[in-house]
Formats: sequence, C-alpha cells, structure tokens
Amino acid sequence: MKRRILLSIVLIFTLISAYAQKKPIIGVSSVASESSTSAPLTYINSIKRAGGVPLVIPMTSDKEELTRVLEVIDGLVMTGGEDIDPLKWFNEEPVRAMGGIAPKRDEFDITLIRMAVEKGLPVLGICRGEQAMNVAFGGTLYQDIPSQVEGTFVKHSQNAPSSYGTHTIDIDKNSKLYKILGRESVVVNSFHHQAVKDIAKGFKISARAKDGVVEAIEKEGDQFVVGVQFHPEGFVSKGDDTFLPLFRALTEASK
Repeated sequence: MKRRILLSIVLIFTLISAYAQKKPIIGVSSVASESSTSAPLTYINSIKRAGGVPLVIPMTSDKEELTRVLEVIDGLVMTGGEDIDPLKWFNEEPVRAMGGIAPKRDEFDITLIRMAVEKGLPVLGICRGEQAMNVAFGGTLYQDIPSQVEGTFVKHSQNAPSSYGTHTIDIDKNSKLYKILGRESVVVNSFHHQAVKDIAKGFKISARAKDGVVEAIEKEGDQFVVGVQFHPEGFVSKGDDTFLPLFRALTEASK
C-alpha cells in the first residue's frame, strides 16, 4: 500500500513537472500578401530562443476564425510592416510623406489585438505592431516624423543591419519594460517614419528616443501588453541577448 502511495506521489509530481515545462504557443501575425501566409524568420527564431513555439496566424478579419485561433495560442507577437491608414483608423487625412498601406492587414491586426487583449492574452507589439496596438484602443500616430514632429533630430530609419543599434532610448523606471530589461537606457535599431502621437486610454509611454519620439508603450495594470517601436528580434535572432529578456517575459507570461 505504501509503495502504491509513493508511486502515485512520484507520478503526480512528474505530471506537474511535465506540465510546468510545457512550451507556450506564441501566435505571430502574418505579413500582408495576396498569395501566401508568412512571417519573417527573425520573429520565429527569437520566440524559439525564448522557449516558445511560434505559430504564424493567417490574415483574416473573420472573428469566428480568430476566436478559434485565440483558443489555441497562449501569447501573441504583432509584427512590423506597412503604414496604418490614418483616414479610417484615426480620422486624419493622409499627408504626402505617408508610405504604403495594407487595408486588409489593418483590419486583421487591429481586430486580432483587440480580441487578444480582451481575452487576457499577453501581447508584444513590434514597430507597426506597437502602432497598431495604440490605434486599436483609440490612440493616434504621427504619419511622418520628419515633416510632423518639430525638433526631431534622430535618424529613425537607419541604413544599417537590423542586428545593429543606431540610437539610444530612455526607459521609464516605473515601467514593465524597465523591469524586464533592467536598464534606464539602451541602444536600439530603427526602421520607421511613423510613431505614436496621442497615447491610447489605459496605456502609458514607457520609453522615448533622445528627441522625444515615443519608443515604447504598455497597458496599465498587470496584463503583459507591451509595444516597442524598434525591432528586438533583429538582435535576438542573430545571437545578441540584449533583448532576449523581452521575448522571455512574453513566454513566461504566456505559460
């Protein structure tokens, strides 16, 4: 009898241990394409390095399909890409310097973010993903930094590899991002000409560039909903661990 009890206890602890080591499935928003569903390998490899299992989500605005997807994934990464349509999403006429837009992707990204946050899933938005996160909850964007942000002097669209940092950001010490990275400033890469303008209700700014341009936002409260304007996956996928804690924080929150 004692032997059976002992074996039962061992089995219970083994199952608990196995469950605790189960890797979370991290959804990755697909990029705009009429012929395929894909996401850059930099995102895929970064999630793998952080202990997650990446799953690319096909682009759709069908809420029933997205509901089923959100039942499968444990966390979400929103990828970078095109400009967001200002007229539809924050009621501004497009300026001359605005870049290309992808209307179907706008609908997909913003619907997916809203549903994931409502469900309580951890979300990491990167570049366009951060901007879509802000717009999804009522925020606005600068359509073009050089022509709309007075006094800006940082080059926000670098001519250097994505694994190389070109400017510094300052991080708010009272932010999730600071707790994750453990530093008040860090050098980042930069591939954007749009940026957060008016912050969405329920969110806060957690980092800025030296010229004041917003570089990171996060949802107030305990839920992991973090957006960064730079591309941490550019570093992590090449073996630079500076921003690996950001992906690890996502996977830990997703367990």
